[in-house]
Amino acid sequence: MSRPFAQLIEDGGASAGGGVGGHPGEFFRGAHFLEAEGATHTLRIETEDAELLAPLIVRQIGDGPDLDAVSPYGYPGLSVNGRVDEVDPREIDFSRTGLVSAFIRHRLDLVPLAGSTERNVVQIADPALAPKSRPSDRRQVRRNLEAGYAVELIPGDATTTAQRAAFLDLYEQTMRRTDAAPHYFFGADYFDRIFPADRTWLALATDPDGAPAAASIACASDGYLHYYLSGSADGRLGDSPMKNVLARLIEHAGELELPLNLGGGIHAGDALEEFKRGFANRTVTWRTSELICDPARYSELIGDRNAGGFFPAYRAPA
Repeated sequence: MSRPFAQLIEDGGASAGGGVGGHPGEFFRGAHFLEAEGATHTLRIETEDAELLAPLIVRQIGDGPDLDAVSPYGYPGLSVNGRVDEVDPREIDFSRTGLVSAFIRHRLDLVPLAGSTERNVVQIADPALAPKSRPSDRRQVRRNLEAGYAVELIPGDATTTAQRAAFLDLYEQTMRRTDAAPHYFFGADYFDRIFPADRTWLALATDPDGAPAAASIACASDGYLHYYLSGSADGRLGDSPMKNVLARLIEHAGELELPLNLGGGIHAGDALEEFKRGFANRTVTWRTSELICDPARYSELIGDRNAGGFFPAYRAPA
């Protein structure tokens, strides 16, 4: 049996997305998303019976010639052509890639690399199971509707400039409120790139005065409707209009006959996870793979740094 090997294809992740045009209907490997994320390459792993393809963003390490890579945000994972149960990364020859390391974000229901890491528990509202919601959440949704709140579900490619600007404002208010890291401030250009993707929607809640109160981008990919990015107005938090947004997306997931992936919290058991848990009727463990492609160079770059669980260790905050 020959040893599996890996190589990098410089194509902006197109191979992982099914070709130059991406994979229609699969948001996280579609051309719009990969372009917005700045994907540069496809990682191709070849075994005797299959090939595995993953979009990657290849990065320079410091000021030197070394390179590493990371998956785009979300759940891009690997596509599998052929038959494979699991591939052990320790058996893969990565020498042709020129990478020191690679961080892979897996899809929810496809993890073809052995030894992956349990990263987070995501909450799922599955229309195939009995629905779940807390009485207090149902009451809040009703109160908001009676008070004059409304939720509109707009296909992504039909969103107006004003609606996109409203979403960006709500999203950035939320990022500032939660003291999010700078890389979570995606900017208007990012959203202009992803809204035209197939099967994306903007769920936009307006308050009794007609002003934007909460919004979420939803996208279909890999057998799920994903509650992807969202935000709420600072001045409307007391009314929890995001509950109305979630109620509409759960309804939409039922119409599509897809489970709704609500995601998880920032930290296990935090308030965000507890909020999402109130609408979920099952969970899925989201996993990642931390690939050390060049062990000798990886060790040299770490030196005597104590990185804890940070990966790659040589990029750990000082």
